[in-house]
Amino acid sequence: MFEETDLIIDEDLQKISNDVSKDFFESRKILVTGGGGFIGSFLCESLLLFNANVTCVDNFITGDMGNISRILNNDNFTLINKDVLDFTTEEEYDYIFHLASRAAPDEYVINPIKTLRISALGSNKILEVARQSNSTILFTSTSETYGDSEVLPTPETYWGYVNPVGKRSCYDEGKRYAESLFMAFYRQYGLDVRIVRIFNTYGPRLRADGAYARAMSRFITQALDNVDITVYGDGMQTRSFCYVSDTVTGILLTMINNETKGDVVNIGNPNETHIIDLAKKIKDISNSKSKITFHELPEDDPKRRCPDISKAKQLIEWEPRISLEEGLKRTIKWFRPRVHKNDV
Repeated sequence: MFEETDLIIDEDLQKISNDVSKDFFESRKILVTGGGGFIGSFLCESLLLFNANVTCVDNFITGDMGNISRILNNDNFTLINKDVLDFTTEEEYDYIFHLASRAAPDEYVINPIKTLRISALGSNKILEVARQSNSTILFTSTSETYGDSEVLPTPETYWGYVNPVGKRSCYDEGKRYAESLFMAFYRQYGLDVRIVRIFNTYGPRLRADGAYARAMSRFITQALDNVDITVYGDGMQTRSFCYVSDTVTGILLTMINNETKGDVVNIGNPNETHIIDLAKKIKDISNSKSKITFHELPEDDPKRRCPDISKAKQLIEWEPRISLEEGLKRTIKWFRPRVHKNDV
């Protein structure tokens, strides 16, 4: 049922492979926390194509075992089904990608303490793993650290405008603390750390059940089901949507380039899109009969979000290549049989 959409994954992995040096990761031992998630699974699969030895740690609270089903039998892949807080190892790794996090708004609002513990204690645990083996470690932070930014496009030098006691603060402030912890390990121990702040990313493997409560997955599932597309607020708030193959390429290039050691790099698409325009575009591409309805805006929802990617262009020679139109067509094509799987 999903064979045709698997081709989309293959094409996306090929795009990543074309832009990243394959020799850099060959035969290296690599740890990926959160490797069963949306972005993490693309990262694991890409690294295996580079002939790396990959260990994935994930408890699949927000990840999906289906994301890594294609690589479970790969001899160079090891899955550790465990919460990062409970992870221990004597193994030494050349590179570590730390993605483990509760990134779903509905999930972290319900479990704010666990969300903070993962960011704080989970990051500390993985940093100690990196220190014991002198690994190079990359942390995937978020544009949420900027809060409702007053500077747009937002550069890495902007310190943020975040409500520290709001409902979203467990995620925002958790990530900010983790960034500080990574830089403390860099300054005190000389550990080679790199930080990427990822802006809104979409594409295949974004949760098709809408569990991430994100506009993109919610709009697509609603459009394909021909039910009302729910827009929060007036829809004039903006986001900058980056296709997953572009995001993963940016992450890998940040790890490869030594100019990013001890530094922070924005990874995102600088082209802003109004949320109402996104809803209309998804409705048109999916040939949906849905109506667009408007609802109360959630607390602390940023009005605009747009990255300044000047540093990414300069240090890692990266910028996104996939247009929103092309990315949406690929994403909707991947979603369609999964939303309607009982009808096939």
